[in-house]
Amino acid sequence: MDTLTLIRPDDWHSHLRDGSALTQTSADMARYMGRVIVMPNLVPAVTNARLAAEYRQRILRSMQTTARQFDPLMTLYLTDATSEADIREAAEIDWLAAVKLYPAGATTNSDAGVNSLEALYPILATMEEVDLPLLVHGEVTDQDVDIFDREAAFIGEHLAPIIDRFPKLRVVLEHITTRDAVDFVKSAGPRVAATITAHHLLLNRNDMLVGGIKPHYYCLPILKRRQHQEALRGAATGEDRSFFIGTDSAPHEQHAKESACGCAGVYTAHASLEFYAEVFDELAALDRLEDFASLRGPDFYGRPRNGDTVQLRRVDWTVPATIPLGDSELVPLRAGETLHWQVVDAGAP
Repeated sequence: MDTLTLIRPDDWHSHLRDGSALTQTSADMARYMGRVIVMPNLVPAVTNARLAAEYRQRILRSMQTTARQFDPLMTLYLTDATSEADIREAAEIDWLAAVKLYPAGATTNSDAGVNSLEALYPILATMEEVDLPLLVHGEVTDQDVDIFDREAAFIGEHLAPIIDRFPKLRVVLEHITTRDAVDFVKSAGPRVAATITAHHLLLNRNDMLVGGIKPHYYCLPILKRRQHQEALRGAATGEDRSFFIGTDSAPHEQHAKESACGCAGVYTAHASLEFYAEVFDELAALDRLEDFASLRGPDFYGRPRNGDTVQLRRVDWTVPATIPLGDSELVPLRAGETLHWQVVDAGAP
């Protein structure tokens, strides 16, 4: 198979940032994504519908010069101060798709995150009532827990009790990295799903650490052992429709990544669908890519599938060494390397 036509995919978890960075991140996302769920971890955080509307307008303005546009679906940043009124207002807005839970200190710009999940159970009850999904960055922040074990610990200590207490709450465990997460989602029922990134399918912790630390592979949740990578690959290409695309593409300036304390995040928006195609091709599962990338996400979120298509072709091309990011540059995943699939027809603007 040398060409592949898919219903237009969506990205159900991505970071666009703000300001001058939006020119590049929006253009990359608009290449072939129909919709994108935009993360709210700006500074200050997007904590209510007004701030989400203002951010959405900035994104839409940034796309005025692009050939085509995507539909930005916004999220609220769950904090200790989130109110029932915030949730009810958000549930009435079609483009406000979900609420995002960051444990305080878990990842980039998460300082405003939740300190006590149990204290927010009344808010989760309201979300269950109005059917507003909860998106979860699933890691504990206890410094006594090894960084490679924090996802599994979060599932056992926090996520499982939430699912038990709120069985009608729709929950997405974001950017999963472990076999523990795969097994949990498979057993949790139809109202629990998970997104899987391209970089967690392509890489494991050996890729990041062997032969010297590679800062552009550093992300949170951190890359895990090969056995966990294989579990993710099995989930993405398998028949369980609880797993779908969410790139977690995260732009960081090159100097911020290549520093004494480099920030966490991998940028994949420049070639995310091509990355997924390479993995599915390697696993002889190209016939399942459309379900993973284009169908499962809309079905879980109760939104219509896109009505147009994109086409990929098996062709070698080289990823740029750097990509503009506002007044600076970023280093994208697989910079300077050759990829073997490329989107050649992204559909009409």
